Amino acid sequence: MNKTIIVTGATSMIGTAIIREYLRNDVKRIYAVVRPDSQNISRLPHDERITIVESEVSGYGKLTDLINDKCDVFFHIAWDGTGATREKSTVGQANNIIYTLNALAAAKTLGCVKFVGAGSQAEYGRLDVPEISEESPTKPVIPYGIAKFAAGQLALAEARKIDISCFWVRIFSVFGLYDKNTSMISNAVQKMKAGERMSFTPALQRWEYLHCDDAARAFYLIGEKSVGQKVYCLGSGQPRQLKEFIYAIRDIVNPYAELGIGDIPYKGTEVMNLCADITLLNHDTGWKPEIDFDEGIKRLVLG
Repeated sequence: MNKTIIVTGATSMIGTAIIREYLRNDVKRIYAVVRPDSQNISRLPHDERITIVESEVSGYGKLTDLINDKCDVFFHIAWDGTGATREKSTVGQANNIIYTLNALAAAKTLGCVKFVGAGSQAEYGRLDVPEISEESPTKPVIPYGIAKFAAGQLALAEARKIDISCFWVRIFSVFGLYDKNTSMISNAVQKMKAGERMSFTPALQRWEYLHCDDAARAFYLIGEKSVGQKVYCLGSGQPRQLKEFIYAIRDIVNPYAELGIGDIPYKGTEVMNLCADITLLNHDTGWKPEIDFDEGIKRLVLG
Protein backbone atom coordinates (compact mmCIF):
# COMPACT_ATOMS: atom_id res chain seq x y z
CA MET A 1 0.00 0.00 0.00
CA ASN A 2 1.32 3.42 -0.93
CA LYS A 3 2.01 5.54 2.11
CA THR A 4 0.87 8.98 3.21
CA ILE A 5 3.72 10.94 4.75
CA ILE A 6 4.32 14.27 6.44
CA VAL A 7 7.55 16.24 5.96
CA THR A 8 8.32 19.29 8.08
CA GLY A 9 11.05 21.58 6.79
CA ALA A 10 9.78 20.56 3.38
CA THR A 11 11.68 23.24 1.45
CA SER A 12 15.05 22.53 3.09
CA MET A 13 17.75 20.64 1.20
CA ILE A 14 16.99 17.33 2.90
CA GLY A 15 13.23 17.94 3.10
CA THR A 16 12.90 18.47 -0.65
CA ALA A 17 15.17 15.51 -1.34
CA ILE A 18 12.96 13.24 0.81
CA ILE A 19 9.91 14.45 -1.09
CA ARG A 20 11.58 13.74 -4.45
CA GLU A 21 12.56 10.28 -3.23
CA TYR A 22 9.01 9.42 -2.18
CA LEU A 23 7.59 10.72 -5.46
CA ARG A 24 9.90 8.30 -7.26
CA ASN A 25 8.48 5.48 -5.15
CA ASP A 26 4.75 5.87 -5.77
CA VAL A 27 3.73 7.63 -2.57
CA LYS A 28 0.00 8.16 -2.07
CA ARG A 29 0.10 11.62 -0.46
CA ILE A 30 2.76 14.01 0.87
CA TYR A 31 1.89 16.76 3.34
CA ALA A 32 4.69 19.28 2.89
CA VAL A 33 4.83 21.49 5.98
CA VAL A 34 6.31 24.92 5.25
CA ARG A 35 6.52 28.25 7.05
CA PRO A 36 3.76 30.74 6.20
CA ASP A 37 4.70 32.95 3.25
CA SER A 38 7.77 30.79 2.56
CA GLN A 39 9.93 32.18 -0.23
CA ASN A 40 11.04 28.67 -1.19
CA ILE A 41 7.74 27.05 -2.20
CA SER A 42 9.02 26.87 -5.80
CA ARG A 43 11.54 24.25 -4.66
CA LEU A 44 8.71 21.73 -4.26
CA PRO A 45 7.95 19.59 -7.31
CA HIS A 46 4.68 20.25 -9.12
CA ASP A 47 2.79 17.07 -8.32
CA GLU A 48 -0.85 16.51 -7.40
CA ARG A 49 0.22 14.16 -4.62
CA ILE A 50 1.75 17.06 -2.67
CA THR A 51 -0.42 19.09 -0.29
CA ILE A 52 1.21 22.20 1.17
CA VAL A 53 0.52 22.88 4.85
CA GLU A 54 1.56 26.24 6.29
CA SER A 55 2.73 26.30 9.90
CA GLU A 56 5.41 27.91 11.98
CA VAL A 57 7.66 25.40 13.77
CA SER A 58 6.15 26.65 17.02
CA GLY A 59 2.69 25.64 15.75
CA TYR A 60 3.30 21.95 15.18
CA GLY A 61 1.05 21.11 18.12
CA LYS A 62 -1.85 22.22 15.90
CA LEU A 63 -0.95 20.22 12.80
CA THR A 64 -3.83 17.91 13.63
CA ASP A 65 -6.18 20.82 12.86
CA LEU A 66 -4.55 21.34 9.47
CA ILE A 67 -4.25 17.75 8.25
CA ASN A 68 -7.47 15.75 8.01
CA ASP A 69 -6.06 12.40 6.97
CA LYS A 70 -4.63 9.18 8.36
CA CYS A 71 -0.88 9.24 7.80
CA ASP A 72 1.86 6.62 8.00
CA VAL A 73 5.27 8.24 8.51
CA PHE A 74 6.21 11.64 9.92
CA PHE A 75 9.60 13.10 8.91
CA HIS A 76 10.59 15.94 11.22
CA ILE A 77 13.30 17.90 9.41
CA ALA A 78 12.44 21.46 10.50
CA TRP A 79 14.51 23.25 13.13
CA ASP A 80 14.64 26.88 14.23
CA GLY A 81 18.11 28.45 14.25
CA THR A 82 20.31 26.45 11.89
CA GLY A 83 22.31 29.32 10.45
CA ALA A 84 24.99 31.58 11.88
CA THR A 85 23.16 31.94 15.21
CA ARG A 86 23.09 28.25 16.05
CA GLU A 87 26.13 28.46 18.35
CA LYS A 88 24.76 31.39 20.36
CA SER A 89 20.98 31.23 20.68
CA THR A 90 20.58 29.03 23.78
CA VAL A 91 16.92 29.77 24.49
CA GLY A 92 15.99 29.60 20.81
CA GLN A 93 17.62 26.20 20.49
CA ALA A 94 15.90 24.92 23.63
CA ASN A 95 12.50 25.78 22.15
CA ASN A 96 13.16 23.23 19.41
CA ILE A 97 12.95 20.45 22.00
CA ILE A 98 9.31 21.32 22.68
CA TYR A 99 8.62 21.70 18.94
CA THR A 100 10.00 18.21 18.34
CA LEU A 101 7.83 16.69 21.05
CA ASN A 102 4.80 18.55 19.67
CA ALA A 103 5.55 17.08 16.23
CA LEU A 104 5.80 13.61 17.76
CA ALA A 105 2.43 14.02 19.49
CA ALA A 106 0.87 15.19 16.22
CA ALA A 107 2.34 12.18 14.43
CA LYS A 108 0.68 9.84 16.92
CA THR A 109 -2.69 11.59 16.71
CA LEU A 110 -2.58 11.50 12.90
CA GLY A 111 -2.10 7.72 12.96
CA CYS A 112 1.55 7.57 12.01
CA VAL A 113 3.34 4.36 12.95
CA LYS A 114 6.79 5.92 12.54
CA PHE A 115 8.41 9.22 13.48
CA VAL A 116 11.80 10.00 11.93
CA GLY A 117 13.68 13.03 13.27
CA ALA A 118 16.73 14.83 11.94
CA GLY A 119 19.56 14.88 14.46
CA SER A 120 23.12 16.08 13.96
CA GLN A 121 26.74 15.06 14.28
CA ALA A 122 26.99 18.11 16.57
CA GLU A 123 25.46 15.86 19.26
CA TYR A 124 28.89 14.23 19.59
CA GLY A 125 30.85 17.42 20.17
CA ARG A 126 34.53 17.45 19.25
CA LEU A 127 35.43 13.78 19.21
CA ASP A 128 38.79 12.89 17.69
CA VAL A 129 38.19 9.29 16.62
CA PRO A 130 38.47 7.52 13.24
CA GLU A 131 34.72 6.75 13.11
CA ILE A 132 31.71 7.91 15.07
CA SER A 133 28.96 5.38 15.73
CA GLU A 134 25.67 5.37 17.58
CA GLU A 135 27.59 4.11 20.63
CA SER A 136 30.22 6.88 20.61
CA PRO A 137 30.21 9.32 23.57
CA THR A 138 27.82 12.24 23.15
CA LYS A 139 29.44 15.42 24.44
CA PRO A 140 27.77 18.30 22.57
CA VAL A 141 29.37 21.70 23.01
CA ILE A 142 27.28 24.28 21.16
CA PRO A 143 23.61 25.00 22.01
CA TYR A 144 22.50 23.54 18.66
CA GLY A 145 24.14 20.19 19.39
CA ILE A 146 22.92 20.13 22.98
CA ALA A 147 19.33 20.82 21.89
CA LYS A 148 19.47 18.23 19.10
CA PHE A 149 20.69 15.62 21.57
CA ALA A 150 18.01 16.48 24.14
CA ALA A 151 15.27 16.52 21.50
CA GLY A 152 16.32 13.11 20.20
CA GLN A 153 16.58 11.48 23.59
CA LEU A 154 13.25 12.87 24.78
CA ALA A 155 11.52 11.94 21.53
CA LEU A 156 12.75 8.35 21.84
CA ALA A 157 11.61 8.18 25.47
CA GLU A 158 8.19 9.68 24.74
CA ALA A 159 7.73 7.44 21.69
CA ARG A 160 8.08 4.38 23.90
CA LYS A 161 5.34 5.72 26.15
CA ILE A 162 2.87 6.45 23.37
CA ASP A 163 3.75 3.35 21.33
CA ILE A 164 5.11 4.78 18.09
CA SER A 165 8.36 3.77 16.40
CA CYS A 166 10.92 6.57 16.57
CA PHE A 167 14.22 6.99 14.75
CA TRP A 168 16.70 9.80 15.35
CA VAL A 169 19.07 10.27 12.42
CA ARG A 170 22.33 12.03 13.28
CA ILE A 171 23.26 13.71 10.01
CA PHE A 172 26.91 14.32 9.20
CA SER A 173 28.00 16.55 6.29
CA VAL A 174 25.41 16.57 3.50
CA PHE A 175 25.56 18.70 0.35
CA GLY A 176 23.52 19.20 -2.79
CA LEU A 177 20.67 21.18 -4.30
CA TYR A 178 19.30 23.88 -1.95
CA ASP A 179 22.21 23.66 0.48
CA LYS A 180 22.84 26.86 2.42
CA ASN A 181 24.94 29.41 0.55
CA THR A 182 27.22 29.66 3.58
CA SER A 183 28.27 25.99 3.54
CA MET A 184 31.85 25.28 2.51
CA ILE A 185 30.82 23.49 -0.69
CA SER A 186 28.17 25.99 -1.83
CA ASN A 187 30.45 28.92 -1.07
CA ALA A 188 33.37 27.31 -2.88
CA VAL A 189 31.29 26.51 -5.97
CA GLN A 190 29.94 30.07 -6.16
CA LYS A 191 33.33 31.73 -5.75
CA MET A 192 35.13 29.38 -8.12
CA LYS A 193 32.48 30.00 -10.77
CA ALA A 194 33.05 33.73 -10.35
CA GLY A 195 36.83 33.31 -10.52
CA GLU A 196 37.32 34.72 -7.02
CA ARG A 197 40.35 33.79 -4.97
CA MET A 198 39.41 31.70 -1.98
CA SER A 199 40.94 31.31 1.47
CA PHE A 200 40.95 28.16 3.56
CA THR A 201 42.59 26.71 6.65
CA PRO A 202 45.33 24.14 5.93
CA ALA A 203 42.34 21.82 5.31
CA LEU A 204 44.02 18.78 6.85
CA GLN A 205 40.80 17.68 8.57
CA ARG A 206 39.71 14.14 7.86
CA TRP A 207 36.17 14.74 6.64
CA GLU A 208 33.33 13.20 4.67
CA TYR A 209 30.44 14.42 2.53
CA LEU A 210 27.18 12.75 1.48
CA HIS A 211 24.96 13.84 -1.40
CA CYS A 212 21.44 14.89 -0.37
CA ASP A 213 19.79 12.35 -2.68
CA ASP A 214 21.66 9.54 -0.91
CA ALA A 215 20.60 11.03 2.42
CA ALA A 216 16.97 11.14 1.27
CA ARG A 217 17.11 7.49 0.21
CA ALA A 218 18.36 6.62 3.71
CA PHE A 219 15.40 8.45 5.27
CA TYR A 220 13.05 6.70 2.86
CA LEU A 221 14.42 3.26 3.73
CA ILE A 222 14.23 4.00 7.46
CA GLY A 223 10.59 4.94 6.95
CA GLU A 224 10.00 1.71 5.04
CA LYS A 225 12.13 -0.87 6.85
CA SER A 226 13.33 0.15 10.31
CA VAL A 227 11.54 -1.07 13.42
CA GLY A 228 11.62 -0.11 17.09
CA GLN A 229 13.35 2.91 18.59
CA LYS A 230 16.83 3.68 17.29
CA VAL A 231 19.50 6.27 16.66
CA TYR A 232 21.31 6.13 13.31
CA CYS A 233 24.46 7.83 12.04
CA LEU A 234 24.03 9.09 8.49
CA GLY A 235 27.10 9.97 6.44
CA SER A 236 29.09 8.63 3.52
CA GLY A 237 31.53 6.66 5.65
CA GLN A 238 34.17 7.59 3.07
CA PRO A 239 36.56 10.15 4.62
CA ARG A 240 39.28 12.13 2.87
CA GLN A 241 41.38 15.11 3.80
CA LEU A 242 39.33 18.26 3.41
CA LYS A 243 41.79 19.71 0.89
CA GLU A 244 41.15 16.71 -1.38
CA PHE A 245 37.47 17.68 -1.55
CA ILE A 246 38.48 21.28 -2.29
CA TYR A 247 40.77 20.18 -5.12
CA ALA A 248 37.97 18.02 -6.54
CA ILE A 249 35.56 20.97 -6.56
CA ARG A 250 38.18 23.15 -8.27
CA ASP A 251 38.88 20.55 -10.96
CA ILE A 252 35.17 20.34 -11.82
CA VAL A 253 34.12 23.97 -11.44
CA ASN A 254 37.18 25.99 -12.45
CA PRO A 255 40.60 24.32 -12.85
CA TYR A 256 42.24 27.76 -12.74
CA ALA A 257 40.70 28.83 -9.44
CA GLU A 258 43.15 30.17 -6.87
CA LEU A 259 42.50 28.28 -3.66
CA GLY A 260 44.54 29.87 -0.89
CA ILE A 261 44.74 26.72 1.19
CA GLY A 262 46.48 27.63 4.44
CA ASP A 263 45.54 31.33 4.32
CA ILE A 264 43.43 30.98 7.46
CA PRO A 265 45.08 29.62 10.61
CA TYR A 266 43.32 27.02 12.70
CA LYS A 267 41.48 28.35 15.76
CA GLY A 268 42.10 25.21 17.78
CA THR A 269 38.39 24.36 17.99
CA GLU A 270 38.09 22.55 14.67
CA VAL A 271 36.76 19.00 14.49
CA MET A 272 39.70 17.21 12.86
CA ASN A 273 38.05 13.81 12.39
CA LEU A 274 34.47 13.53 11.17
CA CYS A 275 33.42 10.20 9.73
CA ALA A 276 30.20 8.27 10.32
CA ASP A 277 30.07 4.56 11.02
CA ILE A 278 27.06 3.55 8.91
CA THR A 279 27.14 -0.15 9.81
CA LEU A 280 23.86 -0.17 11.75
CA LEU A 281 21.97 1.78 9.08
CA ASN A 282 23.25 -0.58 6.39
CA HIS A 283 22.34 -3.63 8.48
CA ASP A 284 18.77 -2.48 9.17
CA THR A 285 17.87 -1.06 5.75
CA GLY A 286 20.48 -2.20 3.22
CA TRP A 287 21.32 1.44 2.51
CA LYS A 288 24.71 2.55 1.29
CA PRO A 289 25.85 5.66 -0.63
CA GLU A 290 25.58 5.49 -4.41
CA ILE A 291 26.59 8.99 -5.53
CA ASP A 292 30.31 9.70 -5.26
CA PHE A 293 31.56 13.18 -4.39
CA ASP A 294 32.59 14.19 -7.92
CA GLU A 295 29.23 13.16 -9.35
CA GLY A 296 27.47 15.09 -6.58
CA ILE A 297 29.44 18.25 -7.39
CA LYS A 298 28.59 17.89 -11.09
CA ARG A 299 24.90 17.64 -10.23
CA LEU A 300 25.18 20.72 -8.00
CA VAL A 301 26.94 22.75 -10.69
CA LEU A 302 24.31 21.79 -13.27
CA GLY A 303 21.52 22.70 -10.83
